[in-house]
Amino acid sequence: MAPSGRWPVDETVPHQGRINDNVFSQSAYEQPGGTTVVRDVIDFDSTLAHSCLEIWDILAAPDLYRRFFRGLGSCEQVSGRAQHYEVRLSTPRGAVAVHEMRLTTRRVGKEMRLDATQVSGSFVLIRLTPETGGTRIALRIFAAGLLHPDLANVSDSAVKNWVQEGLSRISDYLEGKQSSQLVNMGDMGSLHLSVAKTMIVSGVVRASRPDRGLRQLNSLAKWGFTLAGGIAAAAARSPRNIALVDEDRTSTYADVAERTTCIASGLAARGFTKDSKFAILARNHSAMVETMVAASKLGADLTLLNTGLAARTIEEIVNSNVFDAIFVDDDLEPQVRYLPAEIPRISTRPGSVVAYRSSIDDFIPAGAEAGPLPPPKQAGKLVVLTSGTTGTPKGARRPTPTGFGAIAAMLSRMPLRRNEVMLVSAPLFHAWGLAALQVSAPLHATVVLNERFDAEECLKTIELQRCTVLVAVPVMLQRILQLPAEVINRYDTSSLKVVASSGSPIPGASVIKFMDTFGDVLYNFYGSTEVSWATIADPTDLRVAPTTAGRPPLGTRIAVLNRHGAPLPIGAVGRIFVGNDMLFDGYTNAESPAVEDRLMDTGDLGYLDASGRLFVAGRDDEMIISGGENVFPRPVEEAIAVLPQVVDVAVVGVPDAEYGQRLAAFVVCATGASLDEDMVRGYVRNRLSRFSIPRDVTFVNQLPRTATGKILKRQLTDGQFPMEMGWPG
Repeated sequence: MAPSGRWPVDETVPHQGRINDNVFSQSAYEQPGGTTVVRDVIDFDSTLAHSCLEIWDILAAPDLYRRFFRGLGSCEQVSGRAQHYEVRLSTPRGAVAVHEMRLTTRRVGKEMRLDATQVSGSFVLIRLTPETGGTRIALRIFAAGLLHPDLANVSDSAVKNWVQEGLSRISDYLEGKQSSQLVNMGDMGSLHLSVAKTMIVSGVVRASRPDRGLRQLNSLAKWGFTLAGGIAAAAARSPRNIALVDEDRTSTYADVAERTTCIASGLAARGFTKDSKFAILARNHSAMVETMVAASKLGADLTLLNTGLAARTIEEIVNSNVFDAIFVDDDLEPQVRYLPAEIPRISTRPGSVVAYRSSIDDFIPAGAEAGPLPPPKQAGKLVVLTSGTTGTPKGARRPTPTGFGAIAAMLSRMPLRRNEVMLVSAPLFHAWGLAALQVSAPLHATVVLNERFDAEECLKTIELQRCTVLVAVPVMLQRILQLPAEVINRYDTSSLKVVASSGSPIPGASVIKFMDTFGDVLYNFYGSTEVSWATIADPTDLRVAPTTAGRPPLGTRIAVLNRHGAPLPIGAVGRIFVGNDMLFDGYTNAESPAVEDRLMDTGDLGYLDASGRLFVAGRDDEMIISGGENVFPRPVEEAIAVLPQVVDVAVVGVPDAEYGQRLAAFVVCATGASLDEDMVRGYVRNRLSRFSIPRDVTFVNQLPRTATGKILKRQLTDGQFPMEMGWPG
């Protein structure tokens, strides 16, 4: 070997013998006109105050690189090819290049080589040398400019700075530096100014027609930033704009404002007050929206019941709350049939099929006669149920926004504009569907509603209504992707500019497939019923890092904390905490999550990468310890989901006599696909650690899901799930 610090000549390296080992100190080549560009060969060395073994463990694991080096997105092992990785690389301009990289270990703990296998002559040689108090890291980089078009015109000093920054983050990680915190307060030095700018750009606030603008602000001052206030303000500013479209009717903002005023006054005439507590069990249609707005005008609390809940669960929720009336769709009557008779049921539709039952339309005549109600002194609460994936759903009291900040947060990361046509397929009883409804009124948008989701019907509606926005949960997008190509191509969806998804993780393979099919319109919204929003991933983020949860929107803080509440280093996995203006007001029937420095615990584990993106590793209660190793189900699900034979997958932890816990996979195959247990295990073996290989692989027809698409993993482990039949649709 050559002396320490110098590279041995490798005859497989083009021109290496003619390269001076001291080029680190030489100036970069000059293009005509004096432009500095990256050289064919760059030498670089640095010293870190850590042992060779600590540094080697990170550099020998390319799937960790994105945590420390900016611009690197996904880095996943290629199935069936040991030490081969698919790497996604981006620059600040946003363009993404995808390469296959091969890692070759020359001397364990000392030397390695990284080759871009599809780019001849582009590779990196890395040598670690122990020194007093640390380790010297020497790199020789060949043909870096070939890896990305944008790199062809950067200086070699820029490349060196990029490497040094990445190594510094590795050092910070090993030292435990408390750096996993991000705050987005805007780019103008003032959150208030950034909110105002966002409102103007989106068209929520306009300088034209000051008379209507004044009426809009007066309505908000009168009703506050509630559903009632949003509808009233939109009706004052754009009364003829179409507000709601469903299978039965089309309503303008003026129509909705008038009807909801009459319904609220009619409820008051019947004896209901601001102290009344309502529940509603309904699908997505105009009457559900009107009920929500009318309750807001009355000032009463309204609990949104999940239509997928069993009758027994609804009975438990009703027994633990005191409801003065329940609004219900007629076809959902079996789910409320056995509730106490003294709780009035009100049909959401006129002409109820249930004998002697009033509908919301029956309140309108009395309300019209009584006249409008004065605004309540205190806004009523909307109570949203948690998903119930780990037990009985909890009621979460949603806060009332105090200004435009909540709307600005969403608009700062998603290009929603005035007069959008929004197909809201996500259930309105879910926090995500509700958020879409709440942002629609300030935008004076048209909300299109279908009672039941059907993948082809969704595409048909987009074409018919020329929808510009689709609000969905991930399982809906996967159902669309499962349609035959000829069905997808049958419909013109070119009007779409935003497809906003939330509620559960989207497999990375589905992210790329969706954008390849429908264009770069996908936005992934990460949040929860408790914290509202945390991060939003835009198409640029998702192209380079398909599994990212994104970045914090305006007015949001996120941090990754350890068990003691202290921030972890960038790249370290810990508990995700979120702070914003819309943290929930607590559960109606349980203790609230932990709060640290005005940041609320999401219950998820994850990490921040070098580019400021958040990645969710999984639920805190889903992580298992197998043979002493921490293992998360989600990366295993992501790996199995890449298989073309797989249409759905869930991975859970189960007890194991030898290892303490092991992973079990439940796989749904495409019709006619051929796949067996050994093929699944072998595929995972080639991509992840041995502790990530599922010992049990069960093939099912369908996975048990909530009405919002979340997988009910507890039913996979507690014997409730009929394995032979799959989950009945």
